[in-house]
Amino acid sequence: MGGTGGREMGGGDATGGAAAGAAGAAVRTGSHGTGGLGRVLRAPVSGRTWREFGYLLLSLPLSTGYFSLAITGLALGAGLLVTFLGVPVLAGVLLMCRGFGRIERARARGLLGASVAAPEPVRARKGGVIGAVGALLGSGSAWRHALYAVVHFPWAVFAFCLALVVWSCAWSLLLYPLWFWVFPAYTDQPGLQLFQNGDYAFHLDSPAEIALSFLAGLLLTLAVPGVFRALTTVDRLLVARLLGPSRLAHRVSELESDRGVVVDTAAADLRRIERDLHDGAQARLVALAMGLGLAKEKLAEDPDAAAAMVDEAHGEVKLALQELRDLARGIHPAVLTDRGLDAALSSVASRCTVPVRVCVDLPERPAAAIEGIAYFTVSELLQNISKHARANTAGVDVWKSGSRLLIQVTDDGRGGARPGTGTGAGAGGTGLAGLTERLNAVDGVLVVDSPAGVGTTVTAELPWRTR
Repeated sequence: MGGTGGREMGGGDATGGAAAGAAGAAVRTGSHGTGGLGRVLRAPVSGRTWREFGYLLLSLPLSTGYFSLAITGLALGAGLLVTFLGVPVLAGVLLMCRGFGRIERARARGLLGASVAAPEPVRARKGGVIGAVGALLGSGSAWRHALYAVVHFPWAVFAFCLALVVWSCAWSLLLYPLWFWVFPAYTDQPGLQLFQNGDYAFHLDSPAEIALSFLAGLLLTLAVPGVFRALTTVDRLLVARLLGPSRLAHRVSELESDRGVVVDTAAADLRRIERDLHDGAQARLVALAMGLGLAKEKLAEDPDAAAAMVDEAHGEVKLALQELRDLARGIHPAVLTDRGLDAALSSVASRCTVPVRVCVDLPERPAAAIEGIAYFTVSELLQNISKHARANTAGVDVWKSGSRLLIQVTDDGRGGARPGTGTGAGAGGTGLAGLTERLNAVDGVLVVDSPAGVGTTVTAELPWRTR
């Protein structure tokens, strides 16, 4: 596979994976068609549908209360600002709206299964009541809660009416063959009257009309879950966007988590280096010192034995130097600093147990940190191909696409690689889960396509930063 072909594969990896997933789903649906039909028929009476219906029904009375209290409080606080009494009133309204948000998050979690994290707490820079009031008035999350109390009311009215009308019409028509007899038995009408124009009235009274009403009710009943899903999707978005953490707070949380990953990774690397030095070069140098000491003692009485010991020590020196070079290369290879990714990756590929094709197409060298992460990502993937993939060939493609640095490592091995597993190109060591954490620390992405028996394609994306 040439460099261009690799890029085409990499660019369409997500699409190809989605297509493969859709094809697999189609095969599963075809082989389990009755199961899919059963799910469709059970959906109108499923627990999820009834929970969503209950959520939509509860939204109207709750939102009416939220809207009334919020509008009244905000209007009162704004009107009293001229006397400065409006400041604590507005702060109290915002605090009340945060309480509404707590109720709505719990309701969405219990009925919709939407787990929305609580927003960042309000932190007062100064102590006392004045500091607390100032913190509430300056809290973006508190104002978003107030906005939710206002804008959710009209949506709740619409969703309540639509859900109740669709549900009642669907079940009324579906069950009409069971209760149509009520009209001729207790009224002067032959059936359910749909419309009347002067002296002409249309009733559902014939067997054909009753059967058609049943079919219409069945179709409408089967559509009810989809209507409820669409309505509650809007509620999920409102709760997540207005009652959850802000994007800035979420980003700060991600950065704190990524910083922890970087610190843990650095500590693990230091422990590895210390262990390699202690168990490798240090042990050899200690043995070398002892051997040279014995050779010094035997030099006068047994020159031949001393010469043999010096020769053995010379071999130990060479091994120690090789281990130190390998260790230094593992920390940061000199070839990467001097000549860039192309030469460094070619050097790594030459040590792989299978033939590796390397294609690096970059307009310039990226930032040193990004270059180092790219190098160690490819190095670990190739190392695991050697150990676990059982491949005959492998390929490495590196290129720039927009503001991203893309890396694709492929092999024709046994496949089946999964995050944290011991197979495929990403297996062994920290596995794909460890690589994912390292890439996430710099806003990178790792995508794995590894069908069993076909091979593995691992695509990594890193932000492009220049030196």
